[in-house]
Amino acid sequence: MKKLFDGYIFDIDGTLTSTNQLIFDSFNFIAKKYLNRTFTNDEIISLFGPTEDVILQKWCGDRYEEARNDYYKYYSDHHGIAGLYEGIKEILHHLKNKGFPVGIFTGKGRDASLITLKKLGVDHYFDLIITGDDVENHKPSPEGILKFVNHFGLNPERVLMIGDSVSDVKASKEAGIKVASVLWDSYGSDEVKSLNSDYYFHTVEELRDFLFGTN
Repeated sequence: MKKLFDGYIFDIDGTLTSTNQLIFDSFNFIAKKYLNRTFTNDEIISLFGPTEDVILQKWCGDRYEEARNDYYKYYSDHHGIAGLYEGIKEILHHLKNKGFPVGIFTGKGRDASLITLKKLGVDHYFDLIITGDDVENHKPSPEGILKFVNHFGLNPERVLMIGDSVSDVKASKEAGIKVASVLWDSYGSDEVKSLNSDYYFHTVEELRDFLFGTN
């Protein structure tokens, strides 16, 4: 089969890693300690867009630095509840061996992103890691995607974004690249399915077979 893509961009949470519950727990640890309340998963999801630091600053005000330290300590200390989806490392290893530029574009801040990628042993697979701290405009803005495309001098039509959220689809379409929506842990899967992504994958195995067959 003819090679379809020259570069690949991955989201982290819900795409590479099962970190969503860790994120919910980490925010609720802070909410309980500093706000004397907890939030539902949907309430926390509704906050996504800005980085963790922006959310914590809004929540905790003058106690932001203390809360920030507590958040990342909790996130790191409890990271054992998260993991890579089975088969993801095989995909990353394959793309790396083939010499493709492989990047991250996530709404997470850099600190949380690197904690996750390093603890799960995959940080070395990525040639460019673009987090919410590295852009002026968060997803669904295409800014992070365009940084990747321009950094490697790629034709946007030959770049694939692989993510699980509505914002991944919208950012990809605005950037003029192809988008593969993965549905194995998508908290907004029904809405994602309505957005006409270029590709949909229900399992890591489906994604692997597609990627291995196209390059």
